[in-house]
Amino acid sequence: MPMTESLSTPRKTQGWKKPVAITVALAMVVAAIGYAYASPYIAVKHMKAAADARDAVALNEYVDYPALRLSLKQQVGELLHRRVEGQHSSNPLLILGAVIGAALISPLVDAYATPEGVAALLNGMPPTGKPGDQPHAPPPAESGTQSAESAQPAPASAAPPAPAASGNPAPAPRPVTTAGYRGLNEFALTWDRGSTGEHYAAILQRHGLFSWKLSAVELNEGNVSN
Repeated sequence: MPMTESLSTPRKTQGWKKPVAITVALAMVVAAIGYAYASPYIAVKHMKAAADARDAVALNEYVDYPALRLSLKQQVGELLHRRVEGQHSSNPLLILGAVIGAALISPLVDAYATPEGVAALLNGMPPTGKPGDQPHAPPPAESGTQSAESAQPAPASAAPPAPAASGNPAPAPRPVTTAGYRGLNEFALTWDRGSTGEHYAAILQRHGLFSWKLSAVELNEGNVSN
């Protein structure tokens, strides 16, 4: 009788461990799938923080600069081409403007394939392909300063902002920002101004299982009348 009990105890222990191991394994698989799905959102958050802080070393982990440069060159060139085609390409002044604009593509690409340029891209300020185009992003400390100031009560003597004059044009609507997968290995951040059709997107490509890098942009200036 004692011998029978000693033989049955290991079997009961093994029978209890097996479903636990299966449950743990399933939980790990689910967690891995969840993290894989969330990985581009996490990458965007870290990339934007590194770009706003102008942390070039950290940003190198999230930006494929050679691919981004190639995409910027192609997209700005196509932007200029569409602009000329949409405004009577027979006009010699427009043709001359396109030639000048094409000569500025390389400096523009050099300006945007930088931490400052990436910060501008991620803050809704893409290149326009116009002469003198430079990235303009918020200074690194702006978000922290703004939040600190907003946390303090306004002084009693502060005058309310003056109302806008009736003749002044209304400010441009803020673009609607969306983010989502375009495929298993592609993720896009899109800024869209529905009233004009203007939109652009920052494209991330998967590198490995959980890593993502900014690799391309898509530019469309919408319905431009001049």
